[in-house]
Amino acid sequence: MRALFLDRDGVICENREDHVKSWAEFQFIPGALWALRQIAGTDLAVVVVTNQAGINRGHINPETVTDIHMQLMTVVRRVGARIDRILVCPHRPDEACSCRKPRPGMLLQAASEMGIDLRQSYVIGDAVTDIQAGLAAGCKCTLVLTGRGMQQVKIAGQDASLKFERAFDLKHAVETILHLESVRVSRPAASRAITRPLSLPTLPGHAS
Repeated sequence: MRALFLDRDGVICENREDHVKSWAEFQFIPGALWALRQIAGTDLAVVVVTNQAGINRGHINPETVTDIHMQLMTVVRRVGARIDRILVCPHRPDEACSCRKPRPGMLLQAASEMGIDLRQSYVIGDAVTDIQAGLAAGCKCTLVLTGRGMQQVKIAGQDASLKFERAFDLKHAVETILHLESVRVSRPAASRAITRPLSLPTLPGHAS
């Protein structure tokens, strides 16, 4: 099995300096759901790997993060897309865990539990730490310019050891991957324009 590993904040949803602390604060980046819908037609597993230090900093509790991800999964399924797994690192940088990016712990965990061939997999993120984690795991990496990307791409460009592609956003990155995978991308109809619903039901379970 191969996978597409996605960062969450700055790639799927808008990044916030004070963390995304509720579903009301979760705002999809334009084109993100369209991109997820296109990937759903491939054999790539879709795995979200997200640093959420706000948990251990006391800004948000784990139950709220789970609820946000339940709501995310509801929207994703509703538009015919999919996310197969969500992995969360709750640790602060000073806790020196093995899962917080730039360490590849979450990618290695997913590979072990899902049988993923990391060297045939992709990572898309908006930060140098995403690229570092992906390269440490042996994945092909893309840095998007949404979220923190505009600032981070300048930092990444100063390190010749970081080998990665650049893309404007998740939609552009996925189009490039699908081109490499020789998968035809169809233009979504105007009637399928996607916006975040004002409210969603809570689901009885979540695979994060």
